Amino acid sequence: MYSRRDLFRLAAASLPLSRLYAWQDPDQPDVKFSSNVNVVNVFATVHDKQGKVVKNLIKDDFTLDEDGRPQVIRYFSRQSDLPLTLGLLIDTSGSQRRVLEPERRASYKFLEQVLREDRDKAFVIHFDREVELLQDLTSSRRDLERALTDLEAPGPQLNRRGQGSPYPQRGGGGGRGGTTLYDSVLLASDEIMRKQQGRKALILLTDGVDNGSKVPLSNAIESAQRADALVYSIRFYDPQAYGGGRGGGGYGGPFPGGGRRNGGYGGPFPGGGGGGRPNPGGGNRTADGKKVLERISEETGGGYDEVSGNETLDKIYARIEDELRSQYSLGYTTDQPGSGYRAIHVTVKVKNLAVQARQGYYAK
Repeated sequence: MYSRRDLFRLAAASLPLSRLYAWQDPDQPDVKFSSNVNVVNVFATVHDKQGKVVKNLIKDDFTLDEDGRPQVIRYFSRQSDLPLTLGLLIDTSGSQRRVLEPERRASYKFLEQVLREDRDKAFVIHFDREVELLQDLTSSRRDLERALTDLEAPGPQLNRRGQGSPYPQRGGGGGRGGTTLYDSVLLASDEIMRKQQGRKALILLTDGVDNGSKVPLSNAIESAQRADALVYSIRFYDPQAYGGGRGGGGYGGPFPGGGRRNGGYGGPFPGGGGGGRPNPGGGNRTADGKKVLERISEETGGGYDEVSGNETLDKIYARIEDELRSQYSLGYTTDQPGSGYRAIHVTVKVKNLAVQARQGYYAK
């Protein structure tokens, strides 16, 4: 008998590209979340100009349209008590070696504070050259702590003289030869999240570099949207892992230049060159990790943060916890028959407030 962990490993090793690309409708390249019911539920978080979560709105403060057609919000609640499914996706490639220990500590503290053992579940995935499920869905904090303890960056690379370096070579992906960021999002969404009900969120800890995945970014985003999973991206960037110096796409960790919600400096990573296996999605996967993570979060309705000297991982996790505990649940019955992609637009009538929510779904 295969365990779930074994089955996940098999799925990661043989990603069916033909099936994944078949999801893509050539007339609708940016596919979104799919639903097989007429009642559409949207989880929304509202921020003020300072980025603080707004928690005291009522149903009449919101407006919602589908494909430009105003919809009646029939179901509304604040601080949803629905079960929460969390997935931690942690980059363990060579470029993350120096930041892995603070990620481990902060992640366990976050799970300990967020998870209600009688209602919520979480799982842990790590990715470098491969994607591995370290802990399947569980409500056990002990099992999750054990999985986080198992996190390990690949060993140092050796040069011709047998000398080691803790960092990946320029254009490469670490000691194991790649970083499969996009594959990890797709597998977490397709193999786990799509089968869950209630609120779902992926926490993605990485510098945003991908140079080893079998699928392009668009497929990774699509899979999260179809699973109705919010993706919260936390960029932890170590410039020394890419040769140091200015020119990296934003500085994370204990380095200057981070920022909250689209803050910080973005730019191409030094070294460039892409490296790794050929990119089926086209483009240079190491070009700008910041933009990649911003796109994943924006298109799935999650949030983006960068770790910096002032923006510690603990502070970022505290904000994500606040958002997850302060979501508005908006439900409506679509007035459009048939199937296909539907764009959703949620706004509030109160000035100077911004809504964070998914942008659409697929009706069946």
